Amino acid sequence: MASEKMRYGMLGEDESSTEEKLSKYSGEVSWEYLKEHYEKGCLFFVDPELKLEVVGAEIVADNKTQIEGWLKSAELVKIEVLHASQWEGTEQQFEALVVSPFVLCRPIS
Repeated sequence: MASEKMRYGMLGEDESSTEEKLSKYSGEVSWEYLKEHYEKGCLFFVDPELKLEVVGAEIVADNKTQIEGWLKSAELVKIEVLHASQWEGTEQQFEALVVSPFVLCRPIS
């Protein structure tokens, strides 16, 4: 499989909004790429109604109230065995965003 890369790094000091900075750390990847993050327990599914960058910005801002709300409403879900098993061995592609130590993702239709 070709090497997949996402951009990791610090959010620099510039004129961009947090969402714009976070968009630099997003990309399309396969389950094989995400599997390592799932195994570390840091991979989360984001509902298609939410923008990955918005969720990432709330994580960066440590907005516990918003994050807990998304978790309770299942708009943000930690990837578990059931999810992983359906993607294992497939060529499913995902939209993903690194917000260290977490990775946010959702399948691409």
